[in-house]
Amino acid sequence: MRGKMNRYEKHILLKEIGKKGQEKLLSSRVAIIGCGGLGSVIATNLARAGVGEIRIVDRDYVEIDNLQRQILFEEEDAEKRVPKAISAVEKLRKVNSEINLVPIVEDVSPLNIEKIIKGVDAVADGTDNMETRFLINDACIKYSIPWVYGAVIGVEGMTMNILPGKTACLRCFIKNIPSPGILPTCETAGILNTAVNVIASIQSTELIKILTGKKFRREAIHFDVWHGIFTPIKVKKLSSCISCGRKIFEFLDGKYTKYTDSTVLCGRKAVQINPNLGKEISFEVLYEKLKDIGNVEFNEYMLRFHKDKYEFIVFKNGRTIIKGTGDKNRAKSLYARYIGF
Repeated sequence: MRGKMNRYEKHILLKEIGKKGQEKLLSSRVAIIGCGGLGSVIATNLARAGVGEIRIVDRDYVEIDNLQRQILFEEEDAEKRVPKAISAVEKLRKVNSEINLVPIVEDVSPLNIEKIIKGVDAVADGTDNMETRFLINDACIKYSIPWVYGAVIGVEGMTMNILPGKTACLRCFIKNIPSPGILPTCETAGILNTAVNVIASIQSTELIKILTGKKFRREAIHFDVWHGIFTPIKVKKLSSCISCGRKIFEFLDGKYTKYTDSTVLCGRKAVQINPNLGKEISFEVLYEKLKDIGNVEFNEYMLRFHKDKYEFIVFKNGRTIIKGTGDKNRAKSLYARYIGF
């Protein structure tokens, strides 16, 4: 154990962590849902901190415009369109080979979130949409798992610790998802890469506090990184809250989780279609079906198909990202026409 602990010497010297704290980190399990800007920083920090098991969950693959802020990825990953979860784990295994790193290339939904978070000590939010965050909130409250919310847009970011039974939850703070077009997106507002690093580092620090049993921040935090304005926000725990108060889990029950069908993806003109097949598809069979009507290629992770102005990225479970349209109905029609599930 002494040799294993040497790499964490600088943590052990801290009175805030110490040897006992480091041992707790080594025995902890965390799920990071979303491995884009926030998730890649959190994954890096927690792997280097020695968190014993890290499950990295992401539905997407690496693209060239990710590299501006998603610190784990390289140009080669974008060229090969490697799934983010796979790339992240490959990189982090070279950083810390003594911890268990688990890549999960899936779209988080009511069908799989309970399995994804089973047995973890905390969940980190690295997502880019409110539907998934409300789903995480429901699942973590149901199973009494702490989670740390985080979001960044433009030059500003926000984070909040949510510990079931102890603090307010996300729906105490944001009761309902704002209507489409109300919130800015990374496509319309952009993202400052340093804002991502700041918020993700605060999230990482709060996760370390939670995992080591130390005092954690109870307020939400808003930080304007460009202007250096740091604002704590007190969030009251509501007994009337539909999620943590009344224990009605609308998103976990699938009432509002429309993204299990189709979702317009942040930061690009693309729609994701998820048919929830419950089984894997054969890329070989699909290749034969498509090879005479467009450009098609595949590897062990995904199949890529070009037709006219559209690009299809098909994953093993049938989940497909269709680039070239932001219209859900058009995407569904294209999916039915060419993929046919």
